[in-house]
Amino acid sequence: MRSWSMCGKGVERVRPAGWWVWAKTQSRVMCAEPNNMPLGFTMNSSRFPPLTKEVQLDEKWSFVGKKEAHCSCTDPLDCQRGDNWDHTAVDSEHRLVLSVVPGKRSAENCVKLVADVRKRTAGRTDMLLTSDEHPPYVEAIQKAYGQNVPQPKRDGPGRPPKPQRVLPAKLCYATVRKTRKMGRVIDVVRTVVFGTAALVEMLLARSTVSTTINTSFVERNNGTDRGQNAQKVRKTYRFSKDWDVHNAATYFIAFSYNFCWPVRTLDKLSAEGTRVKRTPAMAAELADHIWSTLEWATFPARRPQVT
Repeated sequence: MRSWSMCGKGVERVRPAGWWVWAKTQSRVMCAEPNNMPLGFTMNSSRFPPLTKEVQLDEKWSFVGKKEAHCSCTDPLDCQRGDNWDHTAVDSEHRLVLSVVPGKRSAENCVKLVADVRKRTAGRTDMLLTSDEHPPYVEAIQKAYGQNVPQPKRDGPGRPPKPQRVLPAKLCYATVRKTRKMGRVIDVVRTVVFGTAALVEMLLARSTVSTTINTSFVERNNGTDRGQNAQKVRKTYRFSKDWDVHNAATYFIAFSYNFCWPVRTLDKLSAEGTRVKRTPAMAAELADHIWSTLEWATFPARRPQVT
């Protein structure tokens, strides 16, 4: 009950006795498990890994605290301020976000991204990888997919030659360079870095979404992510203030998108002729329904260890 006392010039609220006592309440998130909670685990399901045929890589800019130009190398706090790039890998056919690595735009994060893609696709090599001409991807792909092949020993004395790093024959990597003028693309140059042109044509022929080397799907995902996360809008006062919170939001939004966000271009006609909405996880056969955010947030990511 609220109690009030009147004075001559205004109204003063008198707090009831015991107002300061803290009372523990049960969280609504963990109150009960959804009835249709899947029994499998994300990385241990029989449907995993996805049958990825084409992977597009890109980096999406945002910032934390202040712009990179205003950061100082003498301020220790500025190491977690300034530019924060989402290194993103997208399965083009299923629109599935395979991996995202937020942080500075560095060769180290490119290596982490490509290594994570290899892990999440179970080491398959019959894929087409595409990106812009960001140089670190070449070394990252060689490090993740390359195999040490011993070289024949030369005649005569001396140390044996070091093994060479050789990529699998079925793996192809191509880049896209766009030239813009007045904000419009006026030229596109496509280059095959690893593999052959004939193999690239074969991989594109089996693709259900791509007819040429492109990065359209990962760029479209960049726009979707900016629309879902107001902290990443280019010109806004709602930019992130904390580095770890920014990265946590990046992971949450990027991977919940796979299971909880129906993509219009993935709609499928049912036997009755109605359109069935599908998420990227449904298109990749990792899920059989659209998950709620509660279902996704309470789903165990790792199999519990049996003691």
